[in-house]
Amino acid sequence: MTLEWLKQAGEQLGATVKDRREGQLEEEEECPTILILDHAEINRRLLRSMLRTERYRILEARHPNEALALIRNEPVDLVILDLVLTGMSGPEFCRALKSDRRSQLIPILMLTSVQGAENEIEGIESGADEYLLKPVHPAVLRSRVRAMVRHKLAINTLEEAESILFALAQAIEQRDAYTAGHCERLACYSVAIGMALGLPRTQLLALHRGGFLHDIGKISIPDAILHKPGPLTAGEWALVKRHPIKGEEICSEMKSLRPVLPIIRSHHERWDGSGYPDGLRGKQIPLVARILQLSDIYDALTTARPYKPALTPSEALGILTEQAKRGWRDPELVEVFGELHRAGVIDNSRAMFPHWPELTSPSLHAGSAVFAAAD
Repeated sequence: MTLEWLKQAGEQLGATVKDRREGQLEEEEECPTILILDHAEINRRLLRSMLRTERYRILEARHPNEALALIRNEPVDLVILDLVLTGMSGPEFCRALKSDRRSQLIPILMLTSVQGAENEIEGIESGADEYLLKPVHPAVLRSRVRAMVRHKLAINTLEEAESILFALAQAIEQRDAYTAGHCERLACYSVAIGMALGLPRTQLLALHRGGFLHDIGKISIPDAILHKPGPLTAGEWALVKRHPIKGEEICSEMKSLRPVLPIIRSHHERWDGSGYPDGLRGKQIPLVARILQLSDIYDALTTARPYKPALTPSEALGILTEQAKRGWRDPELVEVFGELHRAGVIDNSRAMFPHWPELTSPSLHAGSAVFAAAD
């Protein structure tokens, strides 16, 4: 797999996103999907009637669990629901939807005939994006729905752009058969450490994404250098050392990836300042970068490469400890890593978080006080 192939793949994926955006409302399969959740059929029928002049694909659900199942299996661009539902309340449904990473960006329009500012406050605070009192004027409903759908389609475009970057990152990984699965393992190891340290969810998500995107800058390195069997020349090594900067440049235009940029740029820094590209030392190196760095080194040591066999976990931990003594790694973080590994957290992290970050492990949170070494 060559650098030229990767560039062509990026251009093709970019063209696909552009075509989808331009034809978003032209093809039937691209019509925005609206899910109406209401236990009363007459209410669902009325809403469908109000929206019939627009080009929407309408789904209906009577119960919240039915709606959640639909959302798991269908691309939904907007949910319209009543404050009062059967099985769970409207606010409870909103919290369930917004707490799941896979559905948290779906906008919610809440309707109710119950007067009172406290109900509106509860609805908005639970995750509803808009709140309308019944009876709703059809023109007002259509206007709100159009605005919310436009916003969701813009978000979809950003998500597709993110998907392009992740696809390129995984394509880079596949350039080397020996690194297959490396990014996924890194993401899981790093999230497990971050959870044990009690890091906030935004940083956990950055660690997860950083596992896949940390080396995306290697797209700028020719295969002849990246897979050179012998020592690199000074010029070749200088080019390799620039890949964190190139990676940061690639991802810097996306606001949603800003928390990942410190990981991309600084995961090759060393505790004593001898790393690259900026020569940061100690806690100048962002904590998330230090976490991913340990995961990266551990995975490299415990997997076979063309130039070495796989080391045992104990041997890998011994090398990390030795590097901490040399001043290359954060000694406190290496100690935490060792404790988590001996507790079985590191090597079982992929099984512990099959749908991270929706599922969490009580055992990790129980140990967060012990491992509260976060900056």
